[in-house]
Amino acid sequence: MSLRLALLGATLAVTCAGCAHDQDWSGYDGAGEDARIAVASESGHVQHGYPIPVGPAVQTSEHRAWGEPTVIPAALSGGPQAVADSDGPYLLDTGDRLRVFVYGQPNLSRLYTVDHGGKITVPLIGSVKARGLSTSSLEGAIRSALGTQYVRDPQVTVDVQQNRPFFILGEVRNAGQYPYVSGMTVETAVAIAGGYSERASDRQFRLTRRINGFVEQIEAPSDYVVKPGDTVFVFERMF
Repeated sequence: MSLRLALLGATLAVTCAGCAHDQDWSGYDGAGEDARIAVASESGHVQHGYPIPVGPAVQTSEHRAWGEPTVIPAALSGGPQAVADSDGPYLLDTGDRLRVFVYGQPNLSRLYTVDHGGKITVPLIGSVKARGLSTSSLEGAIRSALGTQYVRDPQVTVDVQQNRPFFILGEVRNAGQYPYVSGMTVETAVAIAGGYSERASDRQFRLTRRINGFVEQIEAPSDYVVKPGDTVFVFERMF
């Protein structure tokens, strides 16, 4: 009898211990608790060498804060290195073909080509400087000259009828002078010139550009934007 009572007491003790264990962990959510521990580790809430779970459980794959995304500039991502329409008004130079319209004056309204001196010759007022001016600035110059003694309150409009050509030299099939195409790149210029020669490098190019009377040379990639009057040079492949 005593042996039975001893075994029964031992069984009850084990059962109570199991119940206590179940009660202590009844509210445990393994996935949520792991997430809270992960947040605690990152936030620095640690006690006795172990992270303390803080705040509500979060879905780390969706809500963990990693900071602002890294933004790579276009120049580093391989995009176009220049944009033809974003760096100020178009400035006139030799070879540009202009349409000048003077209201009520058909003898003055005609097409003009900017000559090698950077000027156009307009009846009555003679040579007018165009090089380095925008179309609106040239309008003002013509209006001022005509209004001085020839036309009362002249209304003048200047438009670019045709951009000055571009030039391409070096390792292309048909080097020479070509009409400019709006928004063209070095690669487009090569295509217009018939494509690369057999010895051409398709990675190294040089652009010669005149800016406000100064000549600038640019080592450019194939997606660099070409502007009117530019000279593109295609290098020979080294091996």
